[in-house]
Amino acid sequence: MTKFDATRVERARACMHATFPFGMEEEYFLVDAQTKLVAPDVSRGFFDAASAATGGRISQEFLQPQIEVKSSPHVNMADARSELRELRRIVSAVAAEHGLAILAAATHPTAIWGTALQTVKKRYDQVMHDLQMIGQRDLLCGLHVHVELPDPDERVDVMYRMLPYLPLLLSLSTSSPFWQGRRTGLKGYRLAAYDELPRSGVPELFRTREEFDAYVAALVGAGVIEDSSFIWWAIRPSLVNPTLELRAPDTCTLVEDSLAIAALYRTLARHLCVNRWRNADLDAVQRALVVENKWRAQRYGVNGTFVTNDGAVSVLEMLDRVIDDTKPDAAALDCAAELERCRAIAGSGTSADAQLAVFEAHGGDGAPRETAFRAVAEWISAATLQ
Repeated sequence: MTKFDATRVERARACMHATFPFGMEEEYFLVDAQTKLVAPDVSRGFFDAASAATGGRISQEFLQPQIEVKSSPHVNMADARSELRELRRIVSAVAAEHGLAILAAATHPTAIWGTALQTVKKRYDQVMHDLQMIGQRDLLCGLHVHVELPDPDERVDVMYRMLPYLPLLLSLSTSSPFWQGRRTGLKGYRLAAYDELPRSGVPELFRTREEFDAYVAALVGAGVIEDSSFIWWAIRPSLVNPTLELRAPDTCTLVEDSLAIAALYRTLARHLCVNRWRNADLDAVQRALVVENKWRAQRYGVNGTFVTNDGAVSVLEMLDRVIDDTKPDAAALDCAAELERCRAIAGSGTSADAQLAVFEAHGGDGAPRETAFRAVAEWISAATLQ
């Protein structure tokens, strides 16, 4: 056995006993409590009050009609569920005191991107200067899940081998069927807009930390970025925390959907750490299929199919395979129930499907759109606190 192989075996053994702590970040829209229209200019007083009420577990986002909540690290799904519900409840209550409400969805049904003001912050000023109109269009909300992987080499290795699962995780989260008062035809429009950003989308095939570090060093050395936090891929090693951060999913309207996706990602992280052979030989063809399947997840959500070397596979069939492969990992992390929730999402639909159903139930394109879109926003608002 080579020294390299011995190291991999040692890491796999260590993973068998690791708890894989995870944390979640959710972005929400801030809307007028009565009209449910996006609030383009939100007072500093609201953010100060929300920060105080949550113990600093919120942050302002790039554009003012958005807020992000940040959970603590957890090893127990029940604790994460309790905190996420608490955060939504607290922020909603503070918002109500300021004439606002929160909507957990990746796009607002009718928001016009040019009307939202940028949050005043040095980093955001720099980003807006760089991105220009693309930055103004970033009126989008996502779900980010961090899973602790203490070894920086392992974070890059698992990122590389996690790529084939990104479309599945995205498909289960889709909550952005509308954009600027129009039906987009996509279940997850958010990434169609977000991937206009540089350094976004599916990462390249970085097999080692040395390759990743060399890429970051080249960009920093050229003055293009300050650090790796300006890399906005669908998955990335965190600069601040010893975690691998999943960024592909849309913000989920239902808390249980957020938790299900977090549990699936956490389970996969453990599975890849324990089973070092899994996806160890990804090549340019496989990455190209990931990119195609990511598009199919955006377009069809859970109702589409994925491309594999053996032909087309439904989202539910792909999910069934993954759940079967990762049963020991789900058992070790005590999150089998959340993976079953993923099956329920694949069977009954995501927030995007529910939003479209509400839209049609209130007349759809055949009625005054204001009425149908108002009903969609009202549904998102109510479901956010379920």
